[in-house]
Amino acid sequence: MSASPHSAEKTTPAKSPHVFEAGQANFESEVLQGSLTTPVLVDFWATWCGPCRTLGPILEKLAGEYGGAFKLAKIDCDKEQQLAGMFGVRSIPTVVLIRDGQILDAFAGALPESRVREFLLKHNIQPAKKIETPAENVADDTAAPAQRETPQAAIARLQKALAATPDDNGLKLDLALAQARAGDLNAAKTALESLPIEFENDDRAKALRAYVELAQALAGTAASGELMSRIDKDPKDLAARDALGVRLLLGGDPAAAMEQFLAILQADREWNGGLARRRLLDAFRIIDDEALVASTRRKMSSVLF
Repeated sequence: MSASPHSAEKTTPAKSPHVFEAGQANFESEVLQGSLTTPVLVDFWATWCGPCRTLGPILEKLAGEYGGAFKLAKIDCDKEQQLAGMFGVRSIPTVVLIRDGQILDAFAGALPESRVREFLLKHNIQPAKKIETPAENVADDTAAPAQRETPQAAIARLQKALAATPDDNGLKLDLALAQARAGDLNAAKTALESLPIEFENDDRAKALRAYVELAQALAGTAASGELMSRIDKDPKDLAARDALGVRLLLGGDPAAAMEQFLAILQADREWNGGLARRRLLDAFRIIDDEALVASTRRKMSSVLF
């Protein structure tokens, strides 16, 4: 006998700091604004839906296991029909991934856990790293490189790994990104030209595109000294701020670069079609400093919302 909205056992999100109920009242603040800091997986479900009762526990388990790498927003379609309609939900469960306030990807149906993990990995969402004790660090010579590994060290490490597995496209992307961070933007262009279709939406590919677009934005712009002089004379010279921000970002001073983009956002968030917001999103993709990215996301969020 099929279940109905009145007879089905009611399910609620697991008690976890990474799982929450979402609706019209908190959708903008918790989902859209929250996605500027952490990707949000939105689960459209209903109490009477059998596949939802299969997928829901999987999503909640992974939200806990991934330790904050993403947040899970549960939306009951019976209670929030307007939100479901806004997202064009035609069948449930439907799961939507939102990052930086935008829909990144989605899937429908009760996927097995392995497929959900693949979906997350596709967007570079991985379980939080275990914090090792000093003894563990000493004992494990194969531990992953430190978070603050220099681009040059990363290049050497990845070239060695790629020599052993020359057909590994993931390693090729990692290497191109390290080379781009070291200033070799031709590596980014070359990698994008030969990018396999399955990597089109990979976060590393998006970072490489950001490098290329930022480099192209500098064509014909003035030198940093002249741009700073223009800003000193007219703090509202947003074009000068934008060009200076790009130069600083590609020149290795991301903190100063993002201050320029934030200043534009504060002065006029719709300037040049919302360019400052796009610059910040590109910066978040290429900056290898999680603390700086997190603090700037919060500042950006306070301006936008």
